[in-house]
Amino acid sequence: MRLSETVVILSRFVCFVIVIILLADRAIGIRFPDRISEVPKDSSNQPLKTAVFALGSFWRSEAVFGCLDGIVRTTVGYAGGSKTNPEYRSLGDHAESVQIEYDPRLINFRQLLEVFWFSHDSRQVFGQGPDVGNQYRSIIFCNGTEESRLAAVSKEREQTNSKSSIVTTQIQQLGTFYPAEPEHQNFELKRNPFLLQLIGNLPEEELERSSMAAKLNGYAAELCPSKIQRQIDAKINEIIRKGWPILREL
Repeated sequence: MRLSETVVILSRFVCFVIVIILLADRAIGIRFPDRISEVPKDSSNQPLKTAVFALGSFWRSEAVFGCLDGIVRTTVGYAGGSKTNPEYRSLGDHAESVQIEYDPRLINFRQLLEVFWFSHDSRQVFGQGPDVGNQYRSIIFCNGTEESRLAAVSKEREQTNSKSSIVTTQIQQLGTFYPAEPEHQNFELKRNPFLLQLIGNLPEEELERSSMAAKLNGYAAELCPSKIQRQIDAKINEIIRKGWPILREL
């Protein structure tokens, strides 16, 4: 064989090897999902609204609101104070609060206020139930004049219903809301390994964004309205009966 033919053959062989390596490298880079991410239900351009309330321990507050129809996600955190970057063990003059992202087509601020008043004792001073301290005070945070008006009207009505007892709830314009540490988000749900497994053991970031996690957090705390609690019971029982391990929607 002549030298020129040998060079051509060797060149072709080298090119072939390079192609194989590149294809193998690409194949190695493919990652198959080990869980099913939640698909957003609403793909429209309808903007969500945000409300923030303080009504005692934020673990319970988050669970109270998360179960309602129209709630997209909930986040616990700190608001109402002056300290920058508060933390759970050092929150300064902030109150434990819950931020609620909601679809105004399904639930409105007035309805959220009704849940707020129903879900805690607005007459208790310096705490809620066994939780005593300034961080557990009752506050309605408002975004703008209309929300302030609705909050004031609802407080006046609550005061009328309370007769001689003084409603201690404050009404404030919302300043900075500081999300709490990850271990406090969806706290009641995280105490239930079975429910976490049922939705695919989502990583923390996805869990905090998940509408289903917000609803199951309320379910785990048994704070959903009775109708919703029964609906979730039925859905979970159906999943168990069929043996399908992933709960896709509620």
